[in-house]
Amino acid sequence: MSTAPTLNGQVIGQAHYATRAVLERLVAGTGATFHQVVALNATADSGAAMDRDRLVLRMTSTLKIDESTALAAIADLTASKLVETLPGEESRIRLTDAGRALQDRISTATAGITERLYGGLPAEDLAAASRVLTAVTARANAELDGARPPSA
Repeated sequence: MSTAPTLNGQVIGQAHYATRAVLERLVAGTGATFHQVVALNATADSGAAMDRDRLVLRMTSTLKIDESTALAAIADLTASKLVETLPGEESRIRLTDAGRALQDRISTATAGITERLYGGLPAEDLAAASRVLTAVTARANAELDGARPPSA
């Protein structure tokens, strides 16, 4: 009888990197980068338009990247005509028709990946994993924000 591995950073990291590799393979076929796809998704989630500073904050806080990397991804999306600034509101951006089409295509493909990776797992296990990973993420973010001193 095999025992489940102890849940720790290594196990979480292996799941993250394996999943990320699958997503990176999908993204590579679109011509976009992972950071650009995150920006497209966040912009799509916001509805009609999103404040650029809010998008940068979302990208830096969730991806743990610096502001210049987030701004570069947004600039590349703008240059590729996948996002555009709102006329008269230079601080707000929205998806173009091409950006929406790409985001829809990626979202549909990601849903298939999600089903293949998570499908068939018991709902209660997924709920428990979600609660645990949400708590671990909050604690790690608190560490990064300096809310708790690092353990010696």
